[in-house]
Amino acid sequence: MLDTITEFLRQALGSPLLDPRFLVLYAFLLSTAYVHFRGRVRHSFLRQLTDHSTIMAPYNVLMYLFSRVPRDPVLPVETFPDLERLRVNWEVIRDEAKRLYDTGHVRASVAVDDLAFNSFFRRGWKRFYLKWYGDFLPSAAELCPETVKLLEAMPSINAAMFTLLGPGGRLPRHRDPFAGSMRYHLGLLTPNSDDCYLDIDGEHLSWRDGEGLLFDETYIHTAVNETDQDRVILFCDVSRPLWFPPARWINRFMIRFVVKLTQTRNEEGEKVGAFNKAFGGVYKLRMLAKRVKAWNKRVYYVLKFVLLGGLLGLVLLW
Repeated sequence: MLDTITEFLRQALGSPLLDPRFLVLYAFLLSTAYVHFRGRVRHSFLRQLTDHSTIMAPYNVLMYLFSRVPRDPVLPVETFPDLERLRVNWEVIRDEAKRLYDTGHVRASVAVDDLAFNSFFRRGWKRFYLKWYGDFLPSAAELCPETVKLLEAMPSINAAMFTLLGPGGRLPRHRDPFAGSMRYHLGLLTPNSDDCYLDIDGEHLSWRDGEGLLFDETYIHTAVNETDQDRVILFCDVSRPLWFPPARWINRFMIRFVVKLTQTRNEEGEKVGAFNKAFGGVYKLRMLAKRVKAWNKRVYYVLKFVLLGGLLGLVLLW
């Protein structure tokens, strides 16, 4: 009997299907399926295959697994007590945001150097960075010192910016790629109307001056402004609390050495991360792909999946 069991294990472990490369593939496919079916709102199957949430799925599932807060699309702001400091001082923050707004500093990027938000600019969305997964930007320290001072006392905030969504603006439905942070919005100069809202996994939340919203941006969401007024908010990424120490260490590493590479600038001379430096060249290829898609969708998808299949084959053969 023992010999039979031993022989079975030997054959099973020697199976090509248990090759470590296939085990990595299985983990990738399972995590992608979890991300796709998570929540009530989903991308189409074809979009999910090539969405950045698929690339990040294994990492994000790790963050969900060890999350110390509920894995719901929307959370009470009280989940992060430190955020009350921002709400209490919202008028100070609003006044600095208004000065930047009035002087035209809240704007779209003048170059192709904002990988994270490039697709939003043509939808009426603009921004002024305060901090992006690292140090505060010099222009932020100069132009809005009180807001920077408040944020400096809150190390759990990885990123912060003022963002504007103009009248008629509507962002495409999307997931943000990184589950190591959660998203906080504080209303500063808003229409105070239900016609200006965030839709997160099918739930509508409206911005109001001096009030905050807290949500998991890796659920599918969009922002819509159906009013005739601009909407200006403070936009923050807050570290997701994790109960497992190694998961916290991994997340700190990602924040400091990987996500930081997507940093960009408000003004000429400020630092631009390596990913954004490379983005200009990638963007040209993306525009070429869009022209192919406009010409013939079938050819576009055939080329796309041949490329993806080739990359996957290279990974498995390596």
